[in-house]
Amino acid sequence: MIIHGFLGMSDNWKTLGSQFAQQGFQVHMLDMRNHGKSQHSEDFTYEIMAQDVCDYCKLHQLDKICLLGHSMGGKIAMLFATSYPEKVEKLIVADIGPKYYAPHHQTILAGLNAVDFSAQPSRAEVEETVSQFIKDSGTRQFLLKSLYWVTPGQLGFRFNLDVFNRKIETIGNALPFENHYEKPTLFLRGDKSDYILDADFETIRHHFSDAEIVTIKNAGHWLHAENPKDFYDAVLDFLLKSE
Repeated sequence: MIIHGFLGMSDNWKTLGSQFAQQGFQVHMLDMRNHGKSQHSEDFTYEIMAQDVCDYCKLHQLDKICLLGHSMGGKIAMLFATSYPEKVEKLIVADIGPKYYAPHHQTILAGLNAVDFSAQPSRAEVEETVSQFIKDSGTRQFLLKSLYWVTPGQLGFRFNLDVFNRKIETIGNALPFENHYEKPTLFLRGDKSDYILDADFETIRHHFSDAEIVTIKNAGHWLHAENPKDFYDAVLDFLLKSE
């Protein structure tokens, strides 16, 4: 099961998901609430999103899963695994730690909020507006994947920007100190990312006693997109490793 990051959606993982499926895995890629094609909701906490994952598992009769989450999805995955350890055989967390992160998406939100959809902009005009705030092309393309035609001639974002504006501090919340998961866990971090520092290893191992921490070279926070081959190889090796 794969859980995307903040402002992402399951479609971001289509290529990697297909590769895991070719290895014989049954792959589930979720759109979390307020993202992708899932419902919009005022309720936006890690506890509620972990419950969403639990409800999905019950609906699809999934009792033993390997869970992979990136960024916000990694926070959800950590909370789910520590809350329902009997349901998770292996946990993979991509470029996020269990610690608290101060709000740091202000520039991205400013760029998204600058788009005036009432003027019925084209895709190119949306990108032009967003580019005034977000200089990195890769980040812009990631965000603009959530752009879609609401009606003919009317674009919009799939994610719930209004709720994100009001509840952005939720994204940085720490995993509760008393939460633990003792089964095999893999943390992956990009060598150009500062989301998981060497100083965070102690906190990681406080929560995850059987944690392995691997650095993906030539990759930042979106390590699965920036170095998909090494990311895929590391995840597959971990999944296929016997106890």
